Amino acid sequence: MDQSATDSPNEWILDVVARWESDLVRYARHLVGDVERARDVVQDTFLKLCQQDRGQLDGHLAEWLFTVCRNGALDVRRKEQRMTTMTLEAVVDSVGCDPLPEDVAEQRDSTDKILSLLAELSSNQQEVLRLKFQNELSYREISSITGLTETNVGFLIHVGIKRLRELMKSI
Repeated sequence: MDQSATDSPNEWILDVVARWESDLVRYARHLVGDVERARDVVQDTFLKLCQQDRGQLDGHLAEWLFTVCRNGALDVRRKEQRMTTMTLEAVVDSVGCDPLPEDVAEQRDSTDKILSLLAELSSNQQEVLRLKFQNELSYREISSITGLTETNVGFLIHVGIKRLRELMKSI
């Protein structure tokens, strides 16, 4: 996120929160299975951001935010030793606006199919697909966040999409 050097630290933090909060909450919610715990993780992420040198984050802010958020969410998940699958309601809630009435039935049907099929993939495949397509992150950013190599990220995405296509044909 390119910001003017004249922005005050508070303005910069507010801009970062406005830009990334919903994406981070959606991502954390997938990892911890609950929106309230996800919001807590994201709040901790932004608190940690306040302690960082803005200049050191230049050029890789998204990677830093998602990495800190992921680590916090995994800590929460480890403490609770449980993870739930994202539900249709969670996806609808994460959209942020109401769909047109005529699109609701079609969206629900498609979402149900995709989510049920996504749940059949490995957790690594699910995570990299969500980071790539829900959050529009690059392979390099996903690699930095997950600790996987870029090659492995690409492989997981390729195999995951291929498997989803196969599963869609069987429906």
